[in-house]
Amino acid sequence: MAHGGTESGSILKQPIAVWAIAFAAVVSFMGIGLVDPILPAIASSLKATPTQTELLFTTYLLVTGAAMFFTSWLSSRIGAKNTLLLGLTVIVIFAALAGASGSVGGIIGFRAGWGLGNALFISTALASIIGAASGGVASAIVLYEAALGVGLAIGPLVGGLLGGISWRGPFFGTAVLMAIGFVVIFTVLRVPKDAPKPVPTSLAAPFRGLAKPGLAVMAATAFFYNMGFFVLLAWTPFAIVPLGVSDARTLGYIFFGWGVALALTSVFVAPLLTARIRRTSVLLIIIPALAATELLAAILHTSLVAVIVLVIVGGLFLGILNTVLTELSMEATDLPRPVASSAYSGVRFLGGAVAPPLASWLATLFGTTAAPFYFGVVVLVIATLIVTFGRKALRRADGVEENVLEVAESIAIGDAD
Repeated sequence: MAHGGTESGSILKQPIAVWAIAFAAVVSFMGIGLVDPILPAIASSLKATPTQTELLFTTYLLVTGAAMFFTSWLSSRIGAKNTLLLGLTVIVIFAALAGASGSVGGIIGFRAGWGLGNALFISTALASIIGAASGGVASAIVLYEAALGVGLAIGPLVGGLLGGISWRGPFFGTAVLMAIGFVVIFTVLRVPKDAPKPVPTSLAAPFRGLAKPGLAVMAATAFFYNMGFFVLLAWTPFAIVPLGVSDARTLGYIFFGWGVALALTSVFVAPLLTARIRRTSVLLIIIPALAATELLAAILHTSLVAVIVLVIVGGLFLGILNTVLTELSMEATDLPRPVASSAYSGVRFLGGAVAPPLASWLATLFGTTAAPFYFGVVVLVIATLIVTFGRKALRRADGVEENVLEVAESIAIGDAD
C-alpha cells in the first residue's frame, strides 16, 4: 500500500499543454536562484550592503507571496491561460527594467514587479498542471516540483555564466526566456470551446481556506520551512565570500550542484519514500535532517569545502520536502485546487521573504557568518514541531482515511464471502 497516496501513471506521459506550462515554470523558477551568484557582484558594483542586496530576494518574494492570495480570484474570472500569459508579460517587463537599472534601489523595486508576475504565473501553473496532467494529482505535483528543481538548478548556472560577463546579463536573459515561454504557452495551450467557464471565487476564499485545520498546519509548516530554505539559498553566497569565493561563475557552479540535487530527489526520491511511509513521517525525518545540515554549516562555517558540500546535501533534502509539502497541502482539504494553491503558496513565499535580510542582519549583529545558519536550525525545528502537533489535521492528506476505507471494504468483501 502506498501510504502517500501516490497514483499510478508515468509523469512523462503528459499532454503537450502540460509540457508547455512546465517549460515556462522552469524559466519562472530560474528567476528565484538567478540572482544568487551575482549578489556579491551587485553589492560591489552598486556600493550596496549585503542586507540591501538581500532585499532583491525579499521584495520579490514578499510581493509574490502577498499577490498569490489573489491569483485564484483573478484566474477564475479571466481564465488560467490568460492569467499565465499576464504573469509572463509582467515578468518580461520588470526583468528587463531590472537589467537596465543603475541603482540597487531600482533593482529592488523592479524585482517587486517581477514578483507580481511570478505570483500570477506560479500559483496558476500549479493548479493548471494538476488539472491537465495525466496520472493523477501525485504525478502532476512531482512534475511541477521537477520543473521547480530544474529551474532552481539552471537559474544559478545561467546567473553565474551571464553574471561573469555583467551582473545585468541574468536579468536580460530571463526577460528573453520568459518571452519564449509566453510564445509557447500562447501557441500550445488551447482552451476547448466547450470547456465550462470557471466558477468565480471570492477574494476571501484563500483566507477562509487557511481557517481549515489541514491547510493551516501545512501553511504554517511551509512558512518556517521556507525560512530555512532561503537561509541556505540566499545567505550562503555571502557566507563563503570571506572564504575566498565571490565570483559569479564559481557561485553559479556551486548552486547548480545544489539545484541538481534538489531536482533529482524531488522527482525520484520523494515518490519512493511516500510509497513506503506516510507523508507526515517523511517530513518528520527529513526536516530534522535539513536542520542538522544547517547546524553543521554553522559549526563548520570557516571551511569552504564543508560549506559547499553541506549546501549540496541540503539540496537533496529540500527536493524531498518541496514535493511532499506540496502534495500534503493540495490534499489536506476539499478546497478547489486554485484556492488551496493560492493560500499555501502565499504563506510559503512570505516565509521566504523574511529570511534573507533577517539572516544578513543576524550575521551583522553577532559578527559571524554562522549566525544565519543557527537561525535556520531554529525555524526548521519549529516546522518539525508544527507537523508533530498538527498531524491529526493531516489525516486526509496522509492516506489514513484512504487506509480506513480500504480496511472497511476488505471487511465488507470478507463478510460477503
